[in-house]
Amino acid sequence: MDVDKVAAAIEADAGEALPDLRQALAEARDGMGRITTSEQILVRQARKQSGLSQAAFAERIGTPVATLRDWEQGRFAPPGAVLCLLRLIVKHPELSQELSEV
Repeated sequence: MDVDKVAAAIEADAGEALPDLRQALAEARDGMGRITTSEQILVRQARKQSGLSQAAFAERIGTPVATLRDWEQGRFAPPGAVLCLLRLIVKHPELSQELSEV
């Protein structure tokens, strides 16, 4: 990929110069860009559906807040059982509240 040609086309479409665009395109070309996994998206989505902070959500699902942060930032993926729980919370946000009542 010719970074300058792609950047020029994007900036022409945008009608303005875009700071750091060439650097971002070069990083993407070289595989250095940030990758977001489906697990990260699921963890964030479940927490947001619950309306809780990281600390409160971690407590609610019985995991350390540092572990939740690792999951949200993609350092580690949650185990299968947690992924199932998170999918349930996304589809049925009221389950998050019920977890606190158990």
